[in-house]
Amino acid sequence: MRFGWQVRSKSNSDNSVCETQADTVLPTDLTVAAVVEQDGKFLIVEERSSGVLVITQPGGHIESGESPEEACTREVLEETGCDVAINSLLGVYLWIQPQTRRQFLRIVYVADFLQQDLKRKLDESVHAVHWYNKADVEHHVRNLRTPVVIRSIEDYVAGKRQPESILAGPMPIQHRVADVLANAALV
Repeated sequence: MRFGWQVRSKSNSDNSVCETQADTVLPTDLTVAAVVEQDGKFLIVEERSSGVLVITQPGGHIESGESPEEACTREVLEETGCDVAINSLLGVYLWIQPQTRRQFLRIVYVADFLQQDLKRKLDESVHAVHWYNKADVEHHVRNLRTPVVIRSIEDYVAGKRQPESILAGPMPIQHRVADVLANAALV
């Protein structure tokens, strides 16, 4: 899903907001992902993005009527065949794609692995599912879909968590992108 929020530009003559200039809408893709760790290895998806194989955590967009937690659980199942239980909020990350300036706001959860259905048909874009340790992910740094992949693993290993209260408030969350963005870590 694509969302936007308005930012008013400042006048060059002073620090006041210039009411006569047009508002700029900055589009943002709101996505979710899961960091799933088992025995020191992380659940990783190898998928095609714009024709290139990339490494990422299972995740994707929030569908209409879904909470971020529901979307995350669904995406993990669709991309890996794994059932997981959301444990906690790891963090909210903002990444700006350097070439296009497209913004991605990613809500990342820590999820507990429950089971995997190896016979389940996975999303068409998924090339393979891996369990990589942190060094394996670092080895593939050039193939990461975004820097959020390694940053969220580093935050997980460091024991960092954000309070779920940063996502609290009126739902759906798609209407509160600016509030969530205010708490995001820039990657």
